[in-house]
Amino acid sequence: MTVVGDVAPIPRRNSSTCSNDIAAPLLPECHGDEVAHDEFNGASFSGAVFNLATTIIGAGIMALPATMKILGLGLGITMIVVMAFLTDASIEFLLRFSKAGKNRSYGGLMGGSFGNPGRILLQVAVLVNNIGVLIVYMIIIGDVLAGKTEDGIHHFGVLEGWFGHHWWNGRAAILLITTLGVFAPLACFKRIDSLKFTSALSVALAVVFLIITAGISIMKLISGGVAMPRLLPDVTDLTSFWNLFTVVPVLVTAFICHYNVHSIQNELEDPSQIRPVVRSALMLCSSVYIMTSIFGFLLFGDDTLDDVLANFDTDLGIPFGSILNDAVRVSYALHLMLVFPIVFYPLRINIDGLLFPSAVCLGFIFPASIILKDRHDKATNRDTTLAIFMIVLAVLSNAIAIYSDAYALFKKNAPRE
Repeated sequence: MTVVGDVAPIPRRNSSTCSNDIAAPLLPECHGDEVAHDEFNGASFSGAVFNLATTIIGAGIMALPATMKILGLGLGITMIVVMAFLTDASIEFLLRFSKAGKNRSYGGLMGGSFGNPGRILLQVAVLVNNIGVLIVYMIIIGDVLAGKTEDGIHHFGVLEGWFGHHWWNGRAAILLITTLGVFAPLACFKRIDSLKFTSALSVALAVVFLIITAGISIMKLISGGVAMPRLLPDVTDLTSFWNLFTVVPVLVTAFICHYNVHSIQNELEDPSQIRPVVRSALMLCSSVYIMTSIFGFLLFGDDTLDDVLANFDTDLGIPFGSILNDAVRVSYALHLMLVFPIVFYPLRINIDGLLFPSAVCLGFIFPASIILKDRHDKATNRDTTLAIFMIVLAVLSNAIAIYSDAYALFKKNAPRE
C-alpha cells in the first residue's frame, strides 16, 4: 500500500543518491548510476505547465460567472487575482520548506512538520477532495451527454438530442464507455508527465469554450442584446453582505493544484524550474478564468445560473444557437474527461477517507500551518502574517458559506404563511 507522503515518481539518469523521504513502488526510482527500466530524461517545461494548468482548470470554471453575479465584475476579477496570488504564495511555502527539510512530497512535508498524524491528515484531505471532484465530473459528463430529469422536466443530453433515446446513449452506458475507453487507459500511466498531451488538449478545449462564449457575447453586445454588467456587488441588507463570503470557497477550489506540485517538480528535467512552471500555469488559468467570468456574466447577466453550463441549455437568441450550445457542452464534457486522469493520479497513492472541507485545507490551511510551525526557522514576518491571513480567511469564509447554505435551505423549506 502506498501513500502520498511516500511517493515521488522521479527516475533520474545521473542521480547517484535517493531521497530518504520516499520509496517509489509506482515508478522505478534511481539505482545508483543505472538508467531506469524505460529511459526517462525528465519532463519538459511546457508539459509541466499544461499538467499543472489542467489540475487547476476543472469544473470550477463553470461556477465563476455566478460569482460575478454576487460580487460584480470589478470586485470579482479582483478576487480572482487575489486568489491566484494566495495560491502562488501557498505553493511557494510548500516548495521552500520542502527544500529546507529535504522532502520531495506534500505528505512528506506534512509528516516532517507535524509527524505521522499530519501526513495522514493530508492523505485523507487529498482522498476526500479528489474523489468528490471526480464524482462531480462523472455527474456532469452524464448530464451533458445523456441528459437528466429535474423537477419533472427532462433536459435532453447532446447525444440524446442528436440520435434520439437508445440504450447506448443512456447515462449508464455513456459512463461505462467513458470509464473503459478514456479514464482507465489514461489512469494507468506511471508518470504524470505521460499526460502532458492530453492535458494540453484539455486546456485547448477550455479555451474553445471561452472563445465560443466570447464570440456570442460580443455578437449580442453589438446587436444590443445584452446590458452592461454590474461592476460592484448589490448589497442591500446583512444577508446579501454575508452572501459575498460564500464565493471564497468557490474561488479557492478553482485554484487547487497543490497535491500535484511535488509530483510535477520531481519529474522535471530541471526541478529548479518549478517556480516558473507554477507561475506560468497560474497566469494561464487566471487569464482563462477572468475572460470566462467576464463573457459568461456579460452574456447572461443576472440570469447567470450557479453552473453557467446550464445556461447553454436554453435559446441563445442568435443564428445557429443550438449548434453553439452543443459545441460548448461537448467541448466541456471532453475537457472534463481529460482532466479526470490528472486528478485521479494522487488517488493511487492515498488511503482512508473523512468528510470535511478538504479543498480549503489543501490550498490554504495546511501550507499556512507549515509556515506557523516553522521547524526549519525559514519563515519571515511576512510569511507568518500571510499564513495567519490564509487560515482566518479559510475558516471564516467556510463558516459563513455553511451558515448561508443552511439558512437558504431552511428558508426554502419553511412553510409559507
